Amino acid sequence: MAVSSPSSPDLDQRCRTSRESLQTPTLARTGRLIVFTGPSGVGKGTLLRALRDRYPALQLSVSATTRAPRPGEVPGQDYYFVSREQFEAMIDRNELLEWAEFAGNYYGTPKEAVLRQIEAGNWLILEIELEGARQVRQSFPTALLLFVLPPSLGELEHRIRQRGKDSDEAIERRLERARVEIAAAPEFDIQIVNDDLETALAQLEQAIFDR
Repeated sequence: MAVSSPSSPDLDQRCRTSRESLQTPTLARTGRLIVFTGPSGVGKGTLLRALRDRYPALQLSVSATTRAPRPGEVPGQDYYFVSREQFEAMIDRNELLEWAEFAGNYYGTPKEAVLRQIEAGNWLILEIELEGARQVRQSFPTALLLFVLPPSLGELEHRIRQRGKDSDEAIERRLERARVEIAAAPEFDIQIVNDDLETALAQLEQAIFDR
């Protein structure tokens, strides 16, 4: 289901009401898990920062990983840093909502931490890749799944090249991956096209607060 630009005059009131509910004591709120997915370079991080600037009570899920901490990263805030043995034990005990292996390291979402947040009445955002989102669909079927699309593959390529971080070969790999991910967008509850930031942000608010 794609989201069009908000046309209802009372959308702002609904969003304000939902925001107020996020600021009430936790016992007065119903927790929620929101999954946020899209291809690399589509602008997910920018959208999430803008959303959380408006709604600071929205929480970000913290993933577990076996990779080493990078300078400035805070354990428990940026990631839960664990050993490979610890992570594999978490897999064996079914303690992860989703997990995957990238570049020789495991990444995953601890189930208990998410459930604690939801039970406390928090609204929790989980930014993950396509495979992880599919796993969450199975392990947490009440989650709201959102997919962020670029206006076109050409525009996505332009954005990736503007960052100036990747070789031509790496860019082509990203675009090939993006084609696969975009083809899976209909699997998600809501699709949002990130063409203009303010328009996409309004659509994101509608998707989260008007359901």
